[in-house]
Amino acid sequence: MGSLATVACSRPVLHAPLLYRLRLCSWRCTSIRETTAGSLHPKTLLRCPSAGKGIPAGSVLKTPFHQAARQRGLVVSAMAAADQPAAKKLDLSKELALYPESTPQISASSGNAAAWKGDLLAIGIFEDSLSVEAGEGGPFQDAELAALDGQLEGILTELIEKAEFKGKQGSSSFTRLKGNAHYVGVVGLGKKEAAAAVPDWGIFCYQAFGGAVAAAAKQNKATSAAVTVLGGEPLSDTAVEKFTVGALLGGYEAQRFKNKPTPLPLKSVDILCAGGDVAAAIARGEGAAKGVLLSRYLVETPSNICTPTYLATAAAAIVESAPDVLKLEVLEEDACKQMGMGCFLGVTACSEEPAKFIHLTYTPKGEVKKVVGLVGKGVTFDSGGYNLKVGGMIDMMKFDMGGAAAVLGAAQYLSSLQPPGVQVHIITAACENMIDGRGMRPGDILQAANGKTVEVNNTDAEGRLTLADALWYAQEKCGVQAVVDVATLTGACMVALGNQVAGVFTPSEAMAASLKDASKTAGEKIWRMPMEDSYWEQMKSPIADMKNTGGRMGGAITAALFLREFVDTDKVEWAHVDIAGPAWDEKAGGATGFGALTLAEWAAAQGSA
Repeated sequence: MGSLATVACSRPVLHAPLLYRLRLCSWRCTSIRETTAGSLHPKTLLRCPSAGKGIPAGSVLKTPFHQAARQRGLVVSAMAAADQPAAKKLDLSKELALYPESTPQISASSGNAAAWKGDLLAIGIFEDSLSVEAGEGGPFQDAELAALDGQLEGILTELIEKAEFKGKQGSSSFTRLKGNAHYVGVVGLGKKEAAAAVPDWGIFCYQAFGGAVAAAAKQNKATSAAVTVLGGEPLSDTAVEKFTVGALLGGYEAQRFKNKPTPLPLKSVDILCAGGDVAAAIARGEGAAKGVLLSRYLVETPSNICTPTYLATAAAAIVESAPDVLKLEVLEEDACKQMGMGCFLGVTACSEEPAKFIHLTYTPKGEVKKVVGLVGKGVTFDSGGYNLKVGGMIDMMKFDMGGAAAVLGAAQYLSSLQPPGVQVHIITAACENMIDGRGMRPGDILQAANGKTVEVNNTDAEGRLTLADALWYAQEKCGVQAVVDVATLTGACMVALGNQVAGVFTPSEAMAASLKDASKTAGEKIWRMPMEDSYWEQMKSPIADMKNTGGRMGGAITAALFLREFVDTDKVEWAHVDIAGPAWDEKAGGATGFGALTLAEWAAAQGSA
């Protein structure tokens, strides 16, 4: 270990020329502290790996760097390692949590809603159950609703008329009252016919219903809730599953890094209108919600905590939840080097955080009929490299591992689904894209594991480089017959599709159709984009097999064309999903967990495909 040098300054800010020297020299900043008059507290603490041994503490150092520092009014001296102030470490016992500490318990029972005792009663109402104009029987076309309104002494009529409630999906109105339930409210479910369509978007009115109940409980500090839907058949298993997902996700807030987080008050939700035994449907909904919550937690975890090593730890925690069907292998950089993963290693070359190539395998009990892969981009922080990101987006770059979070969330869901017939390889090449003298430069040439060479004309197009080697690994080492990669890859896809829809790129009609079906089951919107071969001209390099970016136009398409170069599409079905838009909810200021459910549903369906 080299000796330490202390740089102390009575001025509050280092001059720019000296900062420039700090960046260019081989010394690394390890802590920053304020200086007070008359004392020698370090403004910047630097470690010199090449410094000689035996330099006594307090010695004045006379290298050209230190002389330049003194000319600017800085005091530079050696500092014994034992004199270092102890760095305050984050308490990772909380940060390592992958799910909320508590979520409401969902159950089903039969009973009269008016007789239910608790904090909050929510009644789901279809548009079709309400009259266009209130007559003598009140605003209800449905006799059950009218009867319940009578038992509740007309409170439903009052809510509907005061709020001009029409039963539109997403609308709701709650009020406080004295009775068995402390709060009673109505929640719109939209058209009854649309809600019965499976699989289609209408069924997700029940997920919205669950979310509305969780939000109302949070607003009114309710610890218990009950729900019923009148004016229709008892809730199907699918409806119960979607309601469960909504109720568990609806109360979530990203506040675990706050000093005093506000706990979610809701502890239990009782479904009063389920048809038969729906325990399996509730369990499936709980598994889906847990996968989404894990994905959200990972994306929202800041990069000083969510490192590649942290992702590997998260993967290990997932395996612990289902060790009978999941196993984990983590490849270190040396192993990746032996495999020739030059593109992946080029991205991580200058990061202080060691890269981790994470490989989870789900193996079903019984016969394996098909082997598939889920590959997620796992760049835990993306500075852009020497093509440095500028503007307001760099502070968001903790989310650039959203693809890795999606595939790990899918692994969590698969561990509870345990679909038969399909083996699933979940892969992420996790690393950082940082800046250092060892980092890849614009103009460098990297060689991928499949032997192809890439001219790096933009260091900020690093995600596709990591995916290139990961896709090769999925084919050559795992023998996948079909593979989906998912990534927060391009701003171009955000421009094209906005923040609600992911772009899907695939040359396979069957892959496009199966992903569309999975997205409908999951409730995550995707849109197939073209793979325009003529755009490949932009990617040609005079000195390598390809460049890593093309021109400004069609950037999402050229990114997909680049990835296709690392898949043998004659033997392996492949699709690329760009989730740069829907991975983050700007309005809510948090991660969405997008992709986890679609990927899991797609993989699960492959066992019977």
